[in-house]
Amino acid sequence: MKTLPRFALCMSVAALAAFFAANSRFNPIPANGVISAAVVSAQDQAPPPPDQGPDPAAVNQAPAPDEGNMAPSGQSYTTGAPPQDQNPDDADYSEAPTATAPQPPPPLPDYDQPPPPADGYIWTPGYWAWGATGYYWVPGVWVEPPYMGALWTPGYWGLYGGHFWWHPGHWGLHIGFYGGINYGFGFFGVGYEGGYWNAGHFFYNRAYNHIDVHVHNVYNYHVVNRDIVNRTTINRTVVNNRPSYRGPYGVQARPQPAEGAAWREPTAPRMSTQVQHEQNYRAMPGQYASQNHGRPASPAVNRPLPADKNVHPQARASGGGEHRR
Repeated sequence: MKTLPRFALCMSVAALAAFFAANSRFNPIPANGVISAAVVSAQDQAPPPPDQGPDPAAVNQAPAPDEGNMAPSGQSYTTGAPPQDQNPDDADYSEAPTATAPQPPPPLPDYDQPPPPADGYIWTPGYWAWGATGYYWVPGVWVEPPYMGALWTPGYWGLYGGHFWWHPGHWGLHIGFYGGINYGFGFFGVGYEGGYWNAGHFFYNRAYNHIDVHVHNVYNYHVVNRDIVNRTTINRTVVNNRPSYRGPYGVQARPQPAEGAAWREPTAPRMSTQVQHEQNYRAMPGQYASQNHGRPASPAVNRPLPADKNVHPQARASGGGEHRR
């Protein structure tokens, strides 16, 4: 008499389990109980969503040393009137200036980013350069890095002593100081959220890059606070009044400890291909602000720049202060 009720109970449990399995929205485990290597690999490559883990692009910033040896944070990454006691930090955290201008650069334009040509290319945002007749726009472009693991720290304009100084960008293993300028596409003033290196491959953040079928290592991670402040979309950054220089009435930014640590690591200067890229647009009238009124004819270009393999990171002889003005 006991056998029949026990059998009926087992059948009921089995039927209930089958019902939930048939209506579940989750992917079922394969019948053999083994998940394929491809699925495991894809799961390993994709970082966790924001509510399940840390930001994977946090590895782009160098571990901060003892903050007692670094410049104070101050009023970082805001705009408006300057503090009365602001001191320049550029000599200890950026490349020596290569140009000077008597007037401020125009605000950064809003533009679309072309998709990367293939895996491994690094986005270098556009910027205003100074020419014989004023500021001209150097288009944003994808660049083949000079060595594996290299990240691009953009250049920036800084106002000191009544002049605007251009500090060019550089390559390094971590993101350094770029004046707090919001260039978009993952460069929001500090660090870089557009992707990161892992095991010899570069992984692209779809949230801040225009991704298509040419790249394979892709993930999606929104930095919520920066999305709100900077009003970013997937492949375009829309921000009103985007200042393009550091200093009074521009961006108020002081180097962070992690940025100082990155500057003290071995870095490499711009490649010859990048220098030539800038010079190529010096003679193009449509790139000058005096003619385009802040809307360059070519804000970004599809053709990538090849790597200059002769560029290698070098240690700094005196910690970065050798060109203090």
